[in-house]
This record gives sequence, structure tokens and C-alpha cells, in this order.
Amino acid sequence: MDYSLIIVLVVSAALILYVIGIYNNLVSLKNRFENAFAQIEVQLKRRYDLIPNLIETAKGYMKHERETLESVVTARNNASAMLSAAHSSPGSKRAMNDLAKAEHNLSASMGKFNLLVEAYPDIKANENMMQLSEALTTTENKVAFSRQAFNDAVTAYNEYRQSFPPVLLATTFGHPNDAVLLEMPDSEVIQHAPKVSF
Repeated sequence: MDYSLIIVLVVSAALILYVIGIYNNLVSLKNRFENAFAQIEVQLKRRYDLIPNLIETAKGYMKHERETLESVVTARNNASAMLSAAHSSPGSKRAMNDLAKAEHNLSASMGKFNLLVEAYPDIKANENMMQLSEALTTTENKVAFSRQAFNDAVTAYNEYRQSFPPVLLATTFGHPNDAVLLEMPDSEVIQHAPKVSF
């Protein structure tokens, strides 16, 4: 009996199983961050759906503020387009940066809108506006939680991908790049839920 052949076969089998384990872990971690992005997508779509209702409710009261209302709608449409683009490649640098910029612009437009609403007591007292405001605030909180889950999943993927020996095999297995976190340009401000009061 040739023990050296048996040892070579056992070591080869163990090595093959180890490489298969690396491949499976890369796939699993990538699927987790893609799923986490899908959760962000659900919340952002809900947010984008609420904004037109909010604008429509305010439109009757804010007849002289057309520019601000249009600014919010334009920013919302742009953010929605960037979300659709990011859907096909969550974790890519360009998609995450474009989405973050669009979200920043939308937040800035909504901030201007909220300041204007303060000047219209009738809007603040409108029951529909209060319900929409509450739904938007709840959604903003869910977006923040979803973004944190996505960033955690991306970090886990990147840590595994960059570790040894997966770093030697990642490109071969179709994982050539690290995934990118979704960081908003105003990330310090985003750490706190937006104050929307009508």
C-alpha cells in the first residue's frame, strides 16, 4: 500500500473542499449585501411614493411656492432614477456615490420644503399632511436601519474577500472588487432622524 498516494489524495480532497468553502462564502456574503440593499430599495421606494402625496397636499396651500415644490419633485425623480441604476449593481462605487448624491439633494430639497411649511399654519394642521409626515418620518428611520444593515453586510463581505487566502481566489471566482458602503455626503446629519413637523 502506497501511503504517500493516500496522503496526497486526502490533502488534495481537503484543499478542494477548502477552495469550495471559500467560493461558497464569497457567494453567500455577496448575496447578503445584495439582499440588504434590496431592503434599502423597498424603504426608499416607499419614501419616494410618499413625497408626491405630501407635495400634492401642500400644493393647495402653497400657491406661491411653485419653485420649491418643483425642486422637491425633481430631486425625488432623480433619486428614484439613481436607485433604479443602483439596483443592478449594489455595492459598486459609482452606483453608491450617485445614489448618495441624489439622496443628499433630495434631503436638501425636503429641508427647504419643511421650512416653507412652517410658514403655513393651515398645512401643519391638515390631518392628511400630519399622517403623511408621520409616515415619512417612520420611513426615514427604516431607511437608516436598512442602510446600516447594508453597510454591515458590505463590511463583512469586504473583510472576508480581503482576508488570506480568499484574496488570492476572489477575482478568479468572479469577485474582483470590494463592495462600497452607502455613505451619504451629510452622514453626520443623517445619524439623527430628520425632524419633520407640520
